[in-house]
Formats: sequence, C-alpha cells, structure tokens
Amino acid sequence: MARYTGPAYKKSRRLEFSTLENGKDLARRPYAPGQHGNDRKRKLNEYGIQLQEKQKVRILYGLTEKQFRKVFDKASSMKGIAGENLLMLLESRLDNMVYRMGMARTRRSARQIVNHGHILVNGNKVNIPSYTLKVGDVVSVKENSLNHPAILDAIEATVSNPAWIDMDKKKLTGKFVRLPERSELNPEINEQLIVEFYNR
Repeated sequence: MARYTGPAYKKSRRLEFSTLENGKDLARRPYAPGQHGNDRKRKLNEYGIQLQEKQKVRILYGLTEKQFRKVFDKASSMKGIAGENLLMLLESRLDNMVYRMGMARTRRSARQIVNHGHILVNGNKVNIPSYTLKVGDVVSVKENSLNHPAILDAIEATVSNPAWIDMDKKKLTGKFVRLPERSELNPEINEQLIVEFYNR
C-alpha cells in the first residue's frame, strides 16, 4: 500500500483525531467527511477500535503499512514496554526530528526537506526520512540551504521546541538530547491498543 498523499483534513475527520497535531483540521468540521458525516455515529467493535488507533499513529507519523509493521516488530524485540518503544522509535526518525525542531510546518514537509538533501546528521548528508537518530546526534541544515524559504518560514512560526531537543535557531542546528518521556507525547494516543491489534 502506497503512502497516503491526499487531504490530511479528511483523514483527521474520519479518525476524529488531529493528524497535524494543531487542531485546525477539526476546528471547523469535527465530524466524518461525506454527505452523511454529521448524521450518524459509527459504532466500532473491539477490532475496529484497535485498527483505528493504529491508523491514527501511522498517519500521524506518515508511514506506510509495511514501514509501520517493521517499526512495531523492532519495538517488540526491544526491552521494555512495546507500545512506548514504538513511540520512541517513531520520535527518533529523522523526518520527525526535523519537524520537532521547527524546520518544517508538517511531517510531510519535513520528509520532503530530508529527501531533497537539505539536512545533515553529525555533519554528513542524510536524505533518508526513516533514518533513526541516536541520543547525542546533531541535526543541522546544509550550508547551501541555510536560506531555504520553507525552512526559514517554519522556524519563524515555531514558538517553542520539545524539551528533548536542544535547538539553536540562529545556526539552524539541533541536538537530540534524550528520548522523550511518554507523558511528553500526544496523550490522545493509546499505544496499548496498537500492541493488542498486532498481537491478536
């Protein structure tokens, strides 16, 4: 299954969850898309609830089904709680880190910036969005791209950065200081339902 490239708002409304994490996608129409989206409420069984939770996280981080399953399998083989490991691995992706640093307004935009070779990791060019960062890695913008309008626009619009990233806005450089704690991530996500979905 290919990555979804259609309207983000439509997915958010279907899942009743802000996949852009800003709430704008649900502000005007907080109900499912379509002619009868506001007329009826779907009743989900246990499988449907688990599937919906998995889809929420997969679309939030912009992964295909195959990629998401691989990340889950890796999280399951690690020590600790599988659901939390899954979120930590997703947060450690390079495209997500570029987004968290405020160099892109959305994860989709961050993926494009990485793909186009504007990002360095520890001084080396990395153009793979799924590249997994380690604690202590330094992410920066390539010298030729320091005046990239999309990056500068996003930096200007960013009010603050997460506590696990040490960001220097002037140099467009950020350090992955530590793994985020579960309490610092989206509270609307129930990762245990994803674990149950794959272990059923």
